[in-house]
Amino acid sequence: MSLPSVKIYTDGSCSPNPGPGGWGVVILPEKGRKKELSGKVIETTNNRMELQAALEALKSLGHPCAVELYTDSKYVQSGITSWINNWRKRNWLTAEKEPVRNRDLWEALDKEMKQHKVQWLWVEGHADDPNNERADALAVAARGRPVLPLDDETAVHIFLGITWRQKLKIGSWAAVLRYQNHYKVIGELVENSSANRIHIQSACNALRSLKRKIPVHMYTSSGYLKDGAGNWLRGWKQNGWQTRDGKAVSNKEEWKQLSSLLQSQAVSFHVIDKNMPPCCSQEAKELAGELVVVEL
Repeated sequence: MSLPSVKIYTDGSCSPNPGPGGWGVVILPEKGRKKELSGKVIETTNNRMELQAALEALKSLGHPCAVELYTDSKYVQSGITSWINNWRKRNWLTAEKEPVRNRDLWEALDKEMKQHKVQWLWVEGHADDPNNERADALAVAARGRPVLPLDDETAVHIFLGITWRQKLKIGSWAAVLRYQNHYKVIGELVENSSANRIHIQSACNALRSLKRKIPVHMYTSSGYLKDGAGNWLRGWKQNGWQTRDGKAVSNKEEWKQLSSLLQSQAVSFHVIDKNMPPCCSQEAKELAGELVVVEL
């Protein structure tokens, strides 16, 4: 039985080297939509980011595939196709009897590669290959953005997505909730509202769906929601739900509901990069859009 084909372009970035780094991936399945991944590491090296990009790309595949993986790193291509066999024989020592650098990533990549049939292809970097250039742009952008606590397994991760059609006065929200390896998806249509109000409503409904008290990381594209929940709520309450200018707080009832929920739940709000959202944030956004399409 033939495996589904997929092309993958990976790249890593680190500046200074060592220093803050990022990795980027472009995945082009034979059937289906293009997928982009990226991530950041606070202190790393360029070689580690090149390896991390290839590793994360293969880990993201949900089933065995026939992969053409393009990298502009001779270090990665030569290491995985040639050097690694001798490293294993020498118990992860180089020919000079020195410990192999980045052994943890090489071993993880070697293990992941066994799930697929992978061709490791070198492409010249910065030579106008559009997919290599895109992987590079993803890696560079990831290097500069805040690190999200996506690996915190002690907390529930809630990814929010909304849509709002101003002319039709209809919108929707969706939330993807993740706790370790468990997932839950919720959402609904909303009429006669506004984008800002739906952002608050999505946060309230997601928190209400939790069955027990547990730390929460909430990911949103709305700076209004993050700043309101993290910075403005206390002042509004002390000021009788008025702004510093003496005006009534917009969406007061929704903010009151969220304030009440935050009294019993420890929630950290994180604003995502709209151009490169975490996978679950993109899924929540697409699910919200599908709710509106179904209604229309």
